[in-house]
Amino acid sequence: MSARAGSTRREHIVRYSDGAWSRPTDTVATEEPLEIRLEVAAGGVSASQSLSITMRTPGHDFELATGFLFTEGILRSKDDLAEITYCLDGKAGDDDQTYNVVTVSLRPWVQIDLSRLARNFYTSSSCGICSKASLEAVRVQAPQPPNGDGLRVAPELLCTLPERLAAGQPLFRSTGGIHAAWLCDAAGNPLAGREDVGRHNATDKLVGAEFLAGRTPLTDRMLVLSGRASFELLQKAAVAGIPMVVAVGAPSTLAVDLAQEMGMTLVGFTKASGFNVYSGAERIVGAK
Repeated sequence: MSARAGSTRREHIVRYSDGAWSRPTDTVATEEPLEIRLEVAAGGVSASQSLSITMRTPGHDFELATGFLFTEGILRSKDDLAEITYCLDGKAGDDDQTYNVVTVSLRPWVQIDLSRLARNFYTSSSCGICSKASLEAVRVQAPQPPNGDGLRVAPELLCTLPERLAAGQPLFRSTGGIHAAWLCDAAGNPLAGREDVGRHNATDKLVGAEFLAGRTPLTDRMLVLSGRASFELLQKAAVAGIPMVVAVGAPSTLAVDLAQEMGMTLVGFTKASGFNVYSGAERIVGAK
């Protein structure tokens, strides 16, 4: 059986700070998919339902699954729980996704409408993420890796982006609780932006507008994020053909992996004094 992923991972990075380049290591928060499965006994027959897949930092997985089921009205009492385990179907073997699947078994008296669950939650059509092949199905595959060969950005310009784009976030200024996603060209000019309470929603709105306008793929653009860079946001950028993602916050391990796999440039912790490059430093002028 494979080992559990830790909550963090060390990454070799390229750092630009106060006009100088260095190559230190950085600690990145782990992001892994967690599939929640429901095991229901009805009429003496057990049925398994893949209920939800969410991206999370490993740890407290049983609590996460229980809280999800309780707040969704599936669990009414602790007595409704028969058992909570990691992947039970024997298909994981030595696969490193074993600890990314939690099966929640319910007591026979718990009445569940599995057809309603199938309508109301994301479910997998196969084994979910019990294997590397199935995990690949979670990713929305881009038609091809973002090109971006002609995109070259000066480090000094990247340092100006957070402050420059903050001026175009009216909802954040009034609420303090809104995320933003922006598209910029290589000169740092903001071309379009969207705000939303959800990072993913803001990015979806932005990419959707460009798609409807017939401007995708966005091979000569940067996606600038007001918060952290998660796997889903890198995935959305890849599908839109965006070769560079610049985040004010931290990336996750899965975001770094996807950026490296797709040949994308991923920049995190961007501020006036510098930033960290986790992938694709060749698109930044003078990177060493």
